[in-house]
Amino acid sequence: MGEQLTQIGEVSERTGLSVRTIRHYEDVGVVVPSERSMGGFRLYPQAEVRRLALVRRMRPLGFCLDDIRAVLDVLEQLPDDGRPLSENDEQAHEELVGRLRTYRVKADARCEDLRRQLEQAEDFARSLHGHLARLVDARAAANADAEAV
Repeated sequence: MGEQLTQIGEVSERTGLSVRTIRHYEDVGVVVPSERSMGGFRLYPQAEVRRLALVRRMRPLGFCLDDIRAVLDVLEQLPDDGRPLSENDEQAHEELVGRLRTYRVKADARCEDLRRQLEQAEDFARSLHGHLARLVDARAAANADAEAV
């Protein structure tokens, strides 16, 4: 039995990316469906679904397509268990780890920027709540004064 393949619609649901976006990522080489169904639907192996899920998590950080491809490339080359590539490729391993660290620094900085933006947005929303509360209180007081007369 072969690897489970997933149609593009289900990939869209699982990753939170639109079908159009997934097709765009296919067009620019970020992801590649392995084949098509009898009905012509793109079919994606689980590795590609995981790639798209990772891309989805990178998008809010503002990474460009070249950065997305580079991160995916580094992650694909590094073993998941943390061991070096091989005894002969220690320098290549360290270079890949260094590249990954660079992207981690960029991601951390972007997260901090987003936290500041969120704080500003929440401050603005609180000011609107306060403004509306004052308006409602002023109107209620005016209505109470009018009823007292």
